[in-house]
Amino acid sequence: MKQILVPKGAYGYFQNRKIYTACRTVFFFLLCIGLYAIGIVRTGSSKNLYSIIAVLGCLPACKSAVNFLMFLRTKECGEALHQKLLPYDGKLLTFYDLYFTSYQKNYAVSHMALKGGILCGVTENPSCDCKEAEKHLEQMLAQEGIKNVVVHIFSQEDPYIDRLSRLAEMQEDEHKDQEGIVNLLYAVSL
Repeated sequence: MKQILVPKGAYGYFQNRKIYTACRTVFFFLLCIGLYAIGIVRTGSSKNLYSIIAVLGCLPACKSAVNFLMFLRTKECGEALHQKLLPYDGKLLTFYDLYFTSYQKNYAVSHMALKGGILCGVTENPSCDCKEAEKHLEQMLAQEGIKNVVVHIFSQEDPYIDRLSRLAEMQEDEHKDQEGIVNLLYAVSL
């Protein structure tokens, strides 16, 4: 059976979620409209229990619409970059399509890799402030009590791929909080 939803961190996650949240949002709003129409047809008035259920159903529909709008703002990892990164998928713990939000700014990271205590990533968004993204992730890690993790975000592909090749050759044990790091990356990203 084909998997409908692409898991977070996998290539194609953003594209898949855009389609999924769009369909879910339309379905929720159609359900609300349908319940409201059924109430009017059955009772001849909008003052009925169906109308109340339809109005309350707008809450998850609106939440889904906001989620859809957030995914519309994202840009997934480009196919050319993806092809360059494929050789490292088995050698390193890798993540695609991460969009970190903070109170001040948002940071679109196309790809991240984790090995030992080194977490590095690349952004294809020219407006992404790499230093601020690093600080944000370091703060998030510190808040979770995860120590000894070096975070570096690259704005150019070639230095990042060079760093990945060096990481892949390293004989370093996995970080003691590797699972916590992965869970944190998924929790603080869209």
